Amino acid sequence: MGFVGVSTGGSSILTVFPRWAEVLGLPARTLVGHDVPLDAPPEVYRDLVSAIAADDDETGALVTTHKVAVHDACADLFDELDDLSQTFGEVSCISKRDGRLLGSAKDPLTARLALEEFLPSDHFATTGASALVLGSGGAGTALSQQLGVRGDRPGQVVCTALEQGPLDHARSVHERSGVPDGLVRYVRTAGPEDVTALVEALPAGSLVVNATGMGKDRPGSPVPDGVELPRDGYVWDFNYRGSLELLAQARAQQAERGLHVEDGWRYFVHGWSQAVAEVFAVPMPPETVDELGRVAASTRAP
Repeated sequence: MGFVGVSTGGSSILTVFPRWAEVLGLPARTLVGHDVPLDAPPEVYRDLVSAIAADDDETGALVTTHKVAVHDACADLFDELDDLSQTFGEVSCISKRDGRLLGSAKDPLTARLALEEFLPSDHFATTGASALVLGSGGAGTALSQQLGVRGDRPGQVVCTALEQGPLDHARSVHERSGVPDGLVRYVRTAGPEDVTALVEALPAGSLVVNATGMGKDRPGSPVPDGVELPRDGYVWDFNYRGSLELLAQARAQQAERGLHVEDGWRYFVHGWSQAVAEVFAVPMPPETVDELGRVAASTRAP
């Protein structure tokens, strides 16, 4: 199975996957990393997807940072894209069936499953809190969409990006998928002062999410040092490895501000288990995910 990312060599999945393969009885035990730099040209993605399609020994692949880029550059190379892939304009999983190359989007399901594990089902209704999703790539857009269609919605969802293009893409996804008009605010953050203003305006209990890749794919935090996170809020970093600056900031304020701090470990488990289910056509009920989570946790460094 393949793994398309920026720096795949540092991922825990390289240790976890062979153990999962044994638990699930998969026909493959090897995970092959495909490292692609950020903002690679379209031909790099096309060559990679074509190579995966042509390699009979590679059953499929999970795509991390490059999900939207793979869709934009390679949609015509797939025999079929699932409904979510078309709605979200991303490919996060590449699989093969009977000689056909299939693309699917797993981020919406992954985001929902991980969110529901730590956020109370009535949190926004009882607190009136908002959500600030920093980063509007594939993972950030999937989460903001899920926040917008769940029964217990935030008072407002704020989506950010450094450039206008990702915000326009997120807006189009929200419009196509039934997110209510006016719920989401789209903000281009030109500098740290813009993020500071957004965080400081959040009501108590609000959810702050790092979906930028900062702290893993590149160092730093999307939230400037010294900014107070919302009292009694939830801080969720999609990263579980790397320099993890936002997690350090949140943990430093955790006791004083009453924060619930969540890293990206369970997001990682859900994302990979759903991709494995798709690539190898195996069932993935909750009890199997829990078992895979226990196996993965046994390999995780303290």
